[in-house]
Amino acid sequence: MHKLLSQDSGKEMLLLGNEAIARGALEAGVSFATCYPGTPSSEIPEQFFRISQETDLYFEYSTNEKVALEVGAAAAISGLRTMVTMKHVGLNVAADPLMTLAYVGVKGGMVIINADDPFLFSSQNEQDNRYYARLSSLPMLEPTSTQEMKDMTVAAFDLSEALELPVIIRTTTRLNHIRGHVTLGDLRPIKTKDTFQKNPFHFVCVPAVSRNLHKLLLEKYDQSLEKSENSGYNQTIGDGKWGIVANGVSFNYVRDAISDLGISDKVSLLRLGFSWPIPKALCASFLKQVDKALVVEELEPVNENDLKAIAQENRITIPIKGKGVGGLSRLFEYDPGMVRKAIAEYFGVDYQAPEGLDLSNVPDLPGRPPNLCAGCPHRATYYAVKEAYGADAINPTDIGCYTLGLLPPISMADMVICMGSSVSSSCGFSSATDQDVVSFIGDSTFFHSGITGLINAVHNNHKFTLVILDNGTTAMTGHQPHPGVDTDPMGVELTQISLEELVRGCGVKDVHLVRPFKLKKTIESVKAAKDYDGVSVIISKEFCPLFARATGQQKKVRPFQVDQDKCKNHRDCINKLACPAMFLEGERVEINSDLCIGCTICAQVCPENAILPLKK
Repeated sequence: MHKLLSQDSGKEMLLLGNEAIARGALEAGVSFATCYPGTPSSEIPEQFFRISQETDLYFEYSTNEKVALEVGAAAAISGLRTMVTMKHVGLNVAADPLMTLAYVGVKGGMVIINADDPFLFSSQNEQDNRYYARLSSLPMLEPTSTQEMKDMTVAAFDLSEALELPVIIRTTTRLNHIRGHVTLGDLRPIKTKDTFQKNPFHFVCVPAVSRNLHKLLLEKYDQSLEKSENSGYNQTIGDGKWGIVANGVSFNYVRDAISDLGISDKVSLLRLGFSWPIPKALCASFLKQVDKALVVEELEPVNENDLKAIAQENRITIPIKGKGVGGLSRLFEYDPGMVRKAIAEYFGVDYQAPEGLDLSNVPDLPGRPPNLCAGCPHRATYYAVKEAYGADAINPTDIGCYTLGLLPPISMADMVICMGSSVSSSCGFSSATDQDVVSFIGDSTFFHSGITGLINAVHNNHKFTLVILDNGTTAMTGHQPHPGVDTDPMGVELTQISLEELVRGCGVKDVHLVRPFKLKKTIESVKAAKDYDGVSVIISKEFCPLFARATGQQKKVRPFQVDQDKCKNHRDCINKLACPAMFLEGERVEINSDLCIGCTICAQVCPENAILPLKK
């Protein structure tokens, strides 16, 4: 039995933040869950995927976030408690249905998990999605601890049904991936089926209907504001004259700083957990009781600006600052030391930062730059494409492991914006320049948002080559399935969509299916695609070695070694491939047999045939 299905109410369990959210959804009676995986939210649907195989919970990895929200919306409108999870940039993809779903509302509770990523640990930007709550007029909750991630999820479902609105829970990477003790509550029974009640003049958002729905949404917003004013997640702690306002993980840093600085008797701390609608009356009351206020929030000055507006409306003339104090900026994550220093500086507290440990006699840790794994088939594909096209072609790329093609010596990533952009931007490059264009996209990303760009390319007669790197899984976020995956080894019966048939269905006439570890044939196919006058697609098909190992599909091969008697030290293997299994021992190339998976690419590249299978 999955550990999150434990019936032991009151039991303490050590959980990852994302696991706590999943447990909270189960305690709230969730019966329907959808997602597109995206770090730092990926562990939430991972739990649902496993739990759905043991229970009546319906779960799906949807094609993209827009689809996930639309599928979930129908379930919630039909009366089922529904959760939809995604990372912050995923909400950009789902923003279209989100805005109108706010008008339509829901019948069963619906919670949208949005995971922001300060410091861009695994993202192309670090946008602050608190703005989406303001844009959509939907309630937003922000937990501060693992326990609260569970409890707040339960509360969010109840709030959603009370308001008949989706509720957004905003997390950040630091919260998603912390571990903490969580006291379990009761698991509510789930309702797996309900009946959709037809009401087209509410659910069909033509202008005449939406005018009324917008008015209804604003009325619900007022109800939400009242609940925010009275929520236990918004609270004032202390009665000192120094005011500090905090949310999310910053709240924990502030509490620690207050204790470390010994200023508890001088501080009033306003914690915003039900952060939108912002509780204006509570905030005004707080500002009236302090002499000055410091706002501690990562990323944008959202609460800072709101508090300044509230102060102006209430003729409160106290200093209110946040960004620009100490190291508090719109960039990256905060940390306890930064917050402690900013508080001391703003309130004039004598503070001496603790001395760091003397590490002068400790050797530097070895560097671990990001790299494609040993035996990754993408490395072979990149090599073949560069051999056929040279280094001067424009290489739009996409979001996935293969974005690491940016790094030398591969150096085959010239532009990436968002999921699917490689295909569409190739259309622009091919029309705006006379340069060769060969772009890269992963199998999961192609299903996510590459198909429409490819149809656009065919329809508008563009000329470029698209390489679909099909490694049989959604590798970067943890080997989740997608429509092109054979899910039988995962114990799930889902229909597998053929990439080749799909590409041909988009109108592509020149399609090449290659096995990248067969370098000579792959290079021949790439050259043929280069000569085609139109849109060519190369489907490079080979399992991610980590996924193959995890699912028992790894081929039995021997690692390779360098025959030093044959090796002339040209180093083509290192200079063109840079496989992490290869290293220099003095001036000679060696292969780490513990890392090598025997993919044979280096052996095929070596001009002296000096790389051979390791003798037993």
